[in-house]
Amino acid sequence: MAGSGTTILEAMILGRFGLGLDIDPLSITLCKVKVTPLNIEKLMRYAERILDRAKTTLKGQRDDLQNALALRFDPLTKKFVDYWFLKKTQLELLALVREIEAVKDLNVRRFLLIVFSSIIITKSGGVSLAYDLAHTRPHKLRDKSPRPAIEEFEKKVNKAILGISDLAHCAGGAQALCGSALNMGLADDSIDLIVTSPPYASNAIDYMRAHKFSLIWMGYPIPTLARIRGTYMGGEQTVGVEDRRFPRYPERIISKIERKDIRKANIYKRYLAEMSKCFSEMLRVLKPGRAAIIVVGSSLMRGIDTETASCLGAIGESLGFNLVVNFVN
Repeated sequence: MAGSGTTILEAMILGRFGLGLDIDPLSITLCKVKVTPLNIEKLMRYAERILDRAKTTLKGQRDDLQNALALRFDPLTKKFVDYWFLKKTQLELLALVREIEAVKDLNVRRFLLIVFSSIIITKSGGVSLAYDLAHTRPHKLRDKSPRPAIEEFEKKVNKAILGISDLAHCAGGAQALCGSALNMGLADDSIDLIVTSPPYASNAIDYMRAHKFSLIWMGYPIPTLARIRGTYMGGEQTVGVEDRRFPRYPERIISKIERKDIRKANIYKRYLAEMSKCFSEMLRVLKPGRAAIIVVGSSLMRGIDTETASCLGAIGESLGFNLVVNFVN
């Protein structure tokens, strides 16, 4: 659950080796960019070349671009693209992303894809017809005038290049892997410290809801992204939720929710069951006597506080963790 990679980057800066896992394709790409030393002059050359070629394609090869756009997406993904992006914007985005995809240097290509994503997923503005993709459930603004994608990319890439971390002389290292917190694939007793922030229960923050706006341009069809989203912890699917008993404290919260809404209670059961498996995996990979720091927020289900931190604390203790402190801010 490495998210945007801040933890492994800070580990690297402190001379540690940071290892991050996540199942979200955009998160892993961002993590890898954050912890990879990059040459500023090289990035500038690539950015200038991509912008020049994209502008040339838009001016002189518009028919070819139209044909490529028609073949780019499956029907379901095309329907999504047509709903959220103006045709003019689609052509600009395609001109950019095709040039980025042609970059052979993988580290440079990842960096440019993250910049490309940043012109779509923004707190304000952006090139789609959606409002504030960074925070809210997407709402279409039919009278919105999206910013030109080429101009936005040019501004964002220059700012991103100037803002990259100087990692060339870092004493530590880092690696970001696509993997599940429920099955890390790491050796027993191999990790010194875990610092992570799990998802909220009931998709209180639904990352894929926004990330798909960028990922569809990076070769991920909507059906594939839906399957990935279905594997997220904190999701709302209740089919196949195992019937298991939890420690007294979480059982009390589940009972409160059940009296209001059985389905919501089952969603919370699924979340706690998955977090139980996650804790068991943490115990397996942690060296004896080492610590796990879990940063988590509560949710409201039918007006009832899930008290997630206390519930997870009780579950952790039942599995073999020693609860040192449960700090509530």
